[in-house]
Amino acid sequence: MDQFISLVLVSGKAGLDMALYILLPMMVIMLAIMKLLDAKGVLSWLCDKIAPVTRLFGIPGLGVFAALKITFVSFAAPIATLSLMDKNGTNERHLAATIAMVLAMSQANAAFPLAAVGLNVGILIATSFVGGLAAAAVTYYLFTKSWDSREVTDEDNTAPAHYEGKKSVLQILSDGGQEGMRLALGMIPMLIIAIFFVNLLKALHAIDYLAPLLAPALSLIHLPEASVLPLVTKFIAGGTAYVGITIDLVKQGAISVTELNRMAGFATNPLDIAGIAIFAAAGTRINKVMRVAIYGGLIGMLLRGVLHLIIF
Repeated sequence: MDQFISLVLVSGKAGLDMALYILLPMMVIMLAIMKLLDAKGVLSWLCDKIAPVTRLFGIPGLGVFAALKITFVSFAAPIATLSLMDKNGTNERHLAATIAMVLAMSQANAAFPLAAVGLNVGILIATSFVGGLAAAAVTYYLFTKSWDSREVTDEDNTAPAHYEGKKSVLQILSDGGQEGMRLALGMIPMLIIAIFFVNLLKALHAIDYLAPLLAPALSLIHLPEASVLPLVTKFIAGGTAYVGITIDLVKQGAISVTELNRMAGFATNPLDIAGIAIFAAAGTRINKVMRVAIYGGLIGMLLRGVLHLIIF
């Protein structure tokens, strides 16, 4: 019982440290900037300009908005956009392609905190968009080619406009910062639970059994045995928990900066048990197309992973 309580307390402290000192400042700043760009119409303008190109990959304008949200805010930020697409009758082919893209892309709440310990965010974002477009295209042209191919409507192609009335720049930044704070604080329960689950696996020596089994495969892509823990954590508990474990390992010297960047192509995305569950709950039609979107997301993730192995 004492050991159980100790695990709870240690996990709670790690989760709070991660949320308050890494996630919170990152989310506040990034969401404040995004809120200002949104209020000034920059995001809507950008989506309108990019939409003609992204439609070739099966992604409508709202899909571009979702891509920007996950890249610069957090993995949860595109949920509102996907929910809107679900409700406004967006074609299921385009909906599936957009979800596949989001599942394959880099999530800001993992990418920006890891930049503090050496992650190359520029290359990560570049490979993120390549992987996301590939995931969308294979979903649209291969996995859903027999589905209804109704043309995308103007409503589907337009990013939602947000009007802030006569609010000053400082008020808009403050609103964005408060929203970022709510996102970061809202992650605390899941983060603590995820870290507790990982610590429990370590206490039960489950990771010790997995590490030798996975080590030969990881060595083929020049990753150390120490990377088993963060990778298992990511695909079970999600990107936020992955960040906490990985930062500790990099600081301890168990994982080098190069190895961190090699892992990033496979690990900085919402394609995990927690992420899929959260996205699937965003709408009835989203849940319906989730299976094929996962297939597309896996292909995009693998492409990103290979690119990172080549680059680093």
